[in-house]
Amino acid sequence: MTSAGPPPPLRLSPFRATTYAPGTDLAAVVCPPYDVIGDRALAEFEAHDPHNIVHLTLPRALPGDGDRYARAAQTLREWREAGVLRRDPAPALYVYEHVTSGGAAIGLVGGIGLDGPVLPHENTFPGPVADRAALMNATRMQLEPILLTYDGGGAASEVVDHTAGTVPHLEFTVAGETHRLWRVDHPPELDAVAADLAGRTALIADGHHRFAAYRAVHAADPAPAGTDHGLALLVDAARHPLELRGIHRSVAGLSLDDAAAAAAKAFDVVALAADDDPTAALEAERGTAFVIGDGRRQALLRAPRASVVADALPAERPDGWGTLDAAVLVDVLLAYLWDVDDADLRVTYHHDGRDALRAAARDAGLAVLVRPPALADVLALASRGERMPRKSTSFGPKPWTGLLMRDLAPDQH
Repeated sequence: MTSAGPPPPLRLSPFRATTYAPGTDLAAVVCPPYDVIGDRALAEFEAHDPHNIVHLTLPRALPGDGDRYARAAQTLREWREAGVLRRDPAPALYVYEHVTSGGAAIGLVGGIGLDGPVLPHENTFPGPVADRAALMNATRMQLEPILLTYDGGGAASEVVDHTAGTVPHLEFTVAGETHRLWRVDHPPELDAVAADLAGRTALIADGHHRFAAYRAVHAADPAPAGTDHGLALLVDAARHPLELRGIHRSVAGLSLDDAAAAAAKAFDVVALAADDDPTAALEAERGTAFVIGDGRRQALLRAPRASVVADALPAERPDGWGTLDAAVLVDVLLAYLWDVDDADLRVTYHHDGRDALRAAARDAGLAVLVRPPALADVLALASRGERMPRKSTSFGPKPWTGLLMRDLAPDQH
C-alpha cells in the first residue's frame, strides 16, 4: 500500500492578468465586491461608465431574456473586441494596496491553489455559490479576488513591503479611497514568495461563496489548467492586520414590538433613545448583546439567559458556540425566538448598520445590529475544521473589482 504523501503546499501562482486598457479612467470603472452592492449602489455604478465592471459582476438580463450570465459573457466579448480590456503578455504576482479612512489592506494578488491549506471559517449558501459558478462558467473569468489572510512575517512579506516602497505602476483615488498596484515578476522574488508560503496556511477572510464556486467549477471541469487556482489577495495578518466587523441583519415584516416581546423570554430588553449611538451601546456590553431597531425606535438586548440559550442551540453545535454573538443571533434570536431562518427571503445582510436600519424602515421590519466577532474565536474554529454561522464576519478593507481579473484559459494561450 502506498502512502498518501505530504499535503499540497499553499501556492500563490503568477498569472496573466486581464486589465482595463492603459488610459482608462479607473475611478469610473471599478467597484466594490458584488455582495456589498445594494440596488441603489448598483444603479449608481452602472451609470458611472458603460464599461464599469459591475456590468459583468452583477449583470442584468436583456429584456425578454432571463439569462444574466450569457449577457455578462456577451458584454465581456464586446469589451475585448473593442480593446476595453486586454490580457498581460506575461504572468506576474501583484502587490495591491487599498487605503480607506478606517484602515488599509496590502498584500499579494495571484492564483491561490485550490488544493492547498485554505481554511474557510463561515458556512455558505448554495444559491450564491451556484450564482458565482454560473457567472464564472459563462465568462470563463474570475472577475474579482477573494481576500485571504495568514500568519506571515517571512520572505513573502518582505517582498510586499520592499515593493510598496517603490513607485506604483498605477495609483488612483475613488470615493475617498486610494488604490495602488505594483507588478512583481522578477524570478528571485517569485521564488522567495513560493518558498515562504509553502509551509503556511491561509484563512478565507472574505469570499467564501466565490471560493466554493472556484472549487465547483474546477470539480465540474478539471482538465483546463486555469480552473485549479482562484484569484485571491493574500494579506499578512501580523504585519498588516485587517479590520474585522460583524454583519448585521434586517428582517422584513417583523415589528419592533413583536420582536422585543419575544426576545424578552431570553434577554433583558433595555429601551434606547432614538438618538443613542447603537455602536456605543453594544461596545459597553461585556457579554452577548444586540441592538434592534425599526428606524424610529431602538432597544438593547443584553444578558441572555444561559438556560434559554442551551435549549435553543442545536445539539450538533461545537463547544463554545453559545458564547459567540453571531451564533446566538442565528440560532437563538432568529430561529428560536422569532421563528425566522437566517436563509429566509425576509432576511437581508448589511455591512453597515445604517443600511440595516434604513432597510427596516423601508420594509416595515426590524434591524438587528451585532458586534464583530473576536479574531481569536474565528481562528480557533477554523483550525478545528469548524465554521462560524453564514454571513457573520466582514474583514476589510476588501479588494475592489476591476483592477485585476484572471482568465481561465491557460496562461500560455
